[in-house]
Amino acid sequence: MEVAGSTRKPFQQTEINWDKLDKTRFYVVGAGIFTGLTVALYPISVIKTRMQVATNNAANESAFSVVRGLVRNDGIPGLYRGFGTVITGAVPARIIFLTALETTKVTAFKMVEPFKLSEPVQAAIANGVAGMLASLCSQSVFVPIDIVSQRLMVQGYSGHASYNGGLDVARKVLKSEGIRGLYRGFSLSVLTYSPSSAVWWASYGSSQRFIWSKLLDNGTEHGGPAPSQGKIVSVQAAGGIIAGATASCITTPLDTIKTRLQVMGHDKRPTARQVVKQLIAEDGWTGFYRGLGPRFVSMSAWGTSMILAYEYLMSCYKEDEGRILE
Repeated sequence: MEVAGSTRKPFQQTEINWDKLDKTRFYVVGAGIFTGLTVALYPISVIKTRMQVATNNAANESAFSVVRGLVRNDGIPGLYRGFGTVITGAVPARIIFLTALETTKVTAFKMVEPFKLSEPVQAAIANGVAGMLASLCSQSVFVPIDIVSQRLMVQGYSGHASYNGGLDVARKVLKSEGIRGLYRGFSLSVLTYSPSSAVWWASYGSSQRFIWSKLLDNGTEHGGPAPSQGKIVSVQAAGGIIAGATASCITTPLDTIKTRLQVMGHDKRPTARQVVKQLIAEDGWTGFYRGLGPRFVSMSAWGTSMILAYEYLMSCYKEDEGRILE
């Protein structure tokens, strides 16, 4: 542990030391922060989902057209369809994710240290492994929430069924398909979210270290002045945007297939191969990138906001304890 004023590599100031973090504050304050983020960013998920499942004429709608249609037909509440279901499951799912992420990251960094790799490469490997395993741990909660919320997001749109809330969706799915219906597309979700999480965290960890080492080296390692809070936040935000762009470009095709599988009713349940063929028939290979724009915005905003929330929690901890986290 280092005391305030000792020299540290600048990128280390963007990392959390899980062993020394105040867990109570992290979970309580963090839950409040992430609830607020969900409120702010949820409409983007609704727009992305509708674009991915659209058929016929609706398939050519832009994100702005989807927003106009929702607001025209349902007002602002239309942008929050399925929100109650998501917010109910988001807090426990995110707690599982963040706990697994941080505890795994510590172990992963220790495992790659003996290989004497560069800092960006070490960060990419450790963060990528942690992100993938954290996503695997949280999928048992995320997938049922995804299925219920996505069906509410698209109800009545482009030929999809209508429901009377999240409980009605769950009841109908259980009645027609059993518990397996709430885990439809589970394997594809794992194949989507785990690589997506791995790519996001690997890109974030390596990009911020690259920025520090190549673009913003101010001699901090050799006793120079510590970087300002504004510079730290700027690097975190830049890393989040780069990570969002990388992850969304790589994993959007799988996300589109997964979403279509999960929202289709039992009576017309397609296979993954049928979904692929339908997308190619409707739009060619570009059909796999439906909703890429909203997904990029969502992933970048979510990730960057989460990192900034981390920084806030760390700052609170430093003020209370009078020390800097390693």
